[in-house]
Amino acid sequence: MAIEIGESFVGDGAEAAHLNTVLGPREGPVGAAWATALATPTAGHAPYLVVLQPGVPVKPPTLFVNKAAIADDEHARLTWGAAQAGVAGGVADAIADAVLRADEIDALVLIAAVWVSPAARDAESVYRNNRRATREALAAGRAGAPSVAQVLALRERPWNPFFRPA
Repeated sequence: MAIEIGESFVGDGAEAAHLNTVLGPREGPVGAAWATALATPTAGHAPYLVVLQPGVPVKPPTLFVNKAAIADDEHARLTWGAAQAGVAGGVADAIADAVLRADEIDALVLIAAVWVSPAARDAESVYRNNRRATREALAAGRAGAPSVAQVLALRERPWNPFFRPA
């Protein structure tokens, strides 16, 4: 299996989810990156195993990597609580919807790089947006999206929620 890289941006404002996924074989570079990231936390960034419930990790084993350093107790609660639960649900949704095949799950690992804004306050929105973004990122990775044609069609108009050229 080739490495699958996905991206999704769901929602708006402080509760928006911006998620990147890297899915690949446990026995290979994604597996090595997964283990290395888990073993080397840095200040404000402590990668951890995503769980559906305490003691029940999601499959494939998913490493949650926060893209925004933890700013305060509320940001920690939303990142480690609502966003993490959303990622877990989104991975399970991808399996239930056959985006990922159940027969391949035990041979894979997933890295989810997750943005939770320090300004976020609505846990349900953070959860909902991250669940949808996770499933969408995995589907994009599986599909090889975007296409080269799409990249070329949009190359003169790049923008993102933080910057739009005049």
